[in-house]
Amino acid sequence: MNSHFIHFSPPLIDDEEIQEVIQCLKSGWITTGPKVSEFEQNVSSYVGASNAVATFAGTSALFLTLKALGIGDNDEVILPTFTFASTAHVVVHCGAKPVLVDIEPDTFVMNNDEVQSKINSQTRAIIPVHYGGNPVDMDPVFKMAKKHNLFVIEDAAHAIGSEYKGTKIGSLMSHGTCFSFYATKNIATAEGGMLLTNDSELARTVKKLTMYGISDAREIWTNRYTKRGNWFYDIEIIGYKANMTDLSAALGIQQLKKIDHFNAIRTKYANLYKKELVRTGCGFMEIHPENKCCWHLFPLLLPKNINRDQFIDTLKSRGIGTSVLYRPLHLHTAYQKLLGCKRNDYPVSESVYNRIVNLPISPAANENDINYIIASISDVLKT
Repeated sequence: MNSHFIHFSPPLIDDEEIQEVIQCLKSGWITTGPKVSEFEQNVSSYVGASNAVATFAGTSALFLTLKALGIGDNDEVILPTFTFASTAHVVVHCGAKPVLVDIEPDTFVMNNDEVQSKINSQTRAIIPVHYGGNPVDMDPVFKMAKKHNLFVIEDAAHAIGSEYKGTKIGSLMSHGTCFSFYATKNIATAEGGMLLTNDSELARTVKKLTMYGISDAREIWTNRYTKRGNWFYDIEIIGYKANMTDLSAALGIQQLKKIDHFNAIRTKYANLYKKELVRTGCGFMEIHPENKCCWHLFPLLLPKNINRDQFIDTLKSRGIGTSVLYRPLHLHTAYQKLLGCKRNDYPVSESVYNRIVNLPISPAANENDINYIIASISDVLKT
């Protein structure tokens, strides 16, 4: 029995993050200010994009990007059913219709052949989801988008540090890529997200939308109560309140310095799991050899004869936390009512969902923890 509980996905916060936050608190500037700008610059440099806009959450980044691109009533946006609800929620909140597609059985990312079959005259955008950090095959997506004049907005909530054919996610040919920095993600700002784009006009519009639609809101608010400040401001478009704070950015600045180290640990743990658990009859998410996965998640596909709920409960009794990510959208009551979908409409996603368990892979765990998890699973599955 393990002497401590191994949590599913805790953040790894060290003295560097704490000191950065303390510095921020002592500066007297804790809302959107210089640290947000610094964090944006650092992330854009890391992924190789021209522009970055920090937001309150990854969901905010997705929503505001869709709004800035003019997605609205009578539009359709294609996305996988095997994703978190936020990917579809933002489409609905724009007044558009999510059009669901199934996933590939080996990579757990959207099936591009199904995407092609769902494109029609109302389709305006595609949202590829890099599940667990595993890159979608983007070349066919870009080809379809070009042919049909569609927007491509990547849901890269899981994928900071992942690469598609040698190019970092966030610097591809998409109109925008949206990261999440939620507490469980590969780098954490408590809450937070970011749009990365090479479209300067899109970045300017999203930046306005994060702060009510105010023209030059960052500069105005940063200087407003200084000798350089002015009381006057103008609202150019109807915006929202979705800005990141300096307190969150302070965490992100230090976390980003460690991203490659964090992802290397995740990759090490993923390789350990695959090497040792292959004998149990479990399946794993496959990564194309040309790509690099940051392993935000480690999904284990249980043998068909194993009761997943009992398996999870047994691991919990042994001090191991797990999760099931995700219940497909078409199985949720709200989307069944909205879209008229039902069970068995997307059989691959359901098959994966029925057998999947996500194991701890955070760098907050140590190698002894991972070896204990492996031994426990091997014992439970009687190998």
